[in-house]
Amino acid sequence: MRPSLPIAVALMLTCAMLVAATTLIAKTLGNGTMGEPVPALMLSQARFLFGFLAVAGFLLARRATGRKAWSEPAGGASRPNWGLHALRTSLGWLATLLMFSAARYLPLSDVNALSFLSPVATMLFAGVILGEKVGPWRWLAALVALAGALVLLRPGAGVIQPAALLALGAAAAMGVEAIAIKRLATTEPPGRTMAINNGMGTVIACLAAIPVFVWPQGPGVWALLVALGTIMVSAQILYLTANQRAEASFVAPFWYATLLWAAFYDIVFFDLWPDRISILGALIVVTGGLIMTWREIRAGRRRPVGPMGR
Repeated sequence: MRPSLPIAVALMLTCAMLVAATTLIAKTLGNGTMGEPVPALMLSQARFLFGFLAVAGFLLARRATGRKAWSEPAGGASRPNWGLHALRTSLGWLATLLMFSAARYLPLSDVNALSFLSPVATMLFAGVILGEKVGPWRWLAALVALAGALVLLRPGAGVIQPAALLALGAAAAMGVEAIAIKRLATTEPPGRTMAINNGMGTVIACLAAIPVFVWPQGPGVWALLVALGTIMVSAQILYLTANQRAEASFVAPFWYATLLWAAFYDIVFFDLWPDRISILGALIVVTGGLIMTWREIRAGRRRPVGPMGR
């Protein structure tokens, strides 16, 4: 095993821990655990505002130490593709808003499991938008993952939890966003992409939050809002670094550790143990995702796997 591979695994597992932590923070602030519930629009505002500040600090620190690789133009591009950036950021903001809204009502394990449907959405939309050929194995993976989502929706209970539909909407938005990210990755350096994404997202999120904005009360609430953006950006950086140190096909399966962290947070912070339906649905969704990852490896594709657009 190459020396960089264990580091890549550690980076991806830490990334999974942080991503699950953002839904924990969203749930804690959104359900009133810290006092007055914070609207999801304000949570998404904090994610992008403080995320932008974190990205700016990170890139300035790299520039100060002479490490400019993340901000150098890639593929010969000299100017950003502003239209594609705007599309990607709008979808990322929408996915974040829907995820944080769903986290208020659902177990974190269910929210994160449903988010793993985003590669399925990417596959479906790529077939329509980009004309990519979808083979039988990828269709099988999609059907398995969708079966898992159906289990998580619990239709046998007589009513489908509306919050689960929010999580499904988030997965769909992330799926389309991934197509834009794929296009940007061929011409744009990751540092510039992250800065533009978080900067645009800050403008969109701040404007959207105006109707519901109230000044956060208490240092604890402020600390969690700052952490929301900082943690998400840190997860993005770890994700990109892991994919630089090892093939995306190698590190992709470790992304599913997000589910374990989400279940851990549910148990520790909310005394909420996953039931049999949650466990079964999550296992089926992950199985579909692993089949798709395996097929990507066999097909020789090296693009990263995982809903890290947001």
